Formats: sequence, C-alpha cells, structure tokens
Amino acid sequence: METMLIELTNQKAAKLLHELEELHLIKVIKKNVVNNEKLSEKYAGKLPGEIADELQKYVTEGRNEWNNRSI
Repeated sequence: METMLIELTNQKAAKLLHELEELHLIKVIKKNVVNNEKLSEKYAGKLPGEIADELQKYVTEGRNEWNNRSI
C-alpha cells in the first residue's frame, strides 16, 4: 500500500474521505496533525559544535554589517 499526505482545501473533501473509508477503500491514519514542538527544540544538537559556532559567527557578522550600513 502507498501512504499519501493530503491537505484538504474544502470541507466536502473530508466528507468524501470518510465515505471512502466506510467503503474500506482507504484508511484515514491521522486527523489534524499538529506540531507543537519548537523548532529550537526540534533541531537542538543536530549540528556539530564546531559548525554551529562557525554558523553563529557568520550570522553575527552579517547582522553587524546590516546594522552598520550607511543608507
């Protein structure tokens, strides 16, 4: 079987999916997938420390350049 992720754009589609499920043609696995996890928590520890430090330095330099620009 193939699994698909579908975004419903109309409430009528939900009714159709439930009817297909009642006919045993499809199986609705999840309803209302909500991700409450913060991105900082989700990606914490994913980069090696050395690369994270280099990235932080690059971002800080970019912000400083932006703040010190003359327009």
